Amino acid sequence: MSKLVVLITTHIEKGLTVAEAWEAAGAPGVTLIESHGLHRLREQSKELELPLIVSMSQLLRQIEETNQTIFTVVDDDLVDVMIDAACQALDARTLEESGVGVAFVIDVERTIGMRPCRRLSDR
Repeated sequence: MSKLVVLITTHIEKGLTVAEAWEAAGAPGVTLIESHGLHRLREQSKELELPLIVSMSQLLRQIEETNQTIFTVVDDDLVDVMIDAACQALDARTLEESGVGVAFVIDVERTIGMRPCRRLSDR
């Protein structure tokens, strides 16, 4: 069964490195999205002492820091490879100990139009 592997990291400068590591490890495609965590936005809005009437879109325009959300769909046997590759790209021993990101994996019942996973040894 295919799995959706999602990583959210505050290390936005390493997002491309993670994506390339996943691709090299066999992910058929990787997507990166700039994202904002609500907790971080609340903390930064307190620091900026913004009035309560400021809209979320105004706040997002004022705050440059973001998260990087990276995801891919891979075969079940590649999930641990993706997590290990992400840790290595983020210079972290594990995600649990490092605080550099959060990852989760979801079963994918069906994929349509996805290229097959390729490993470095297959290339």
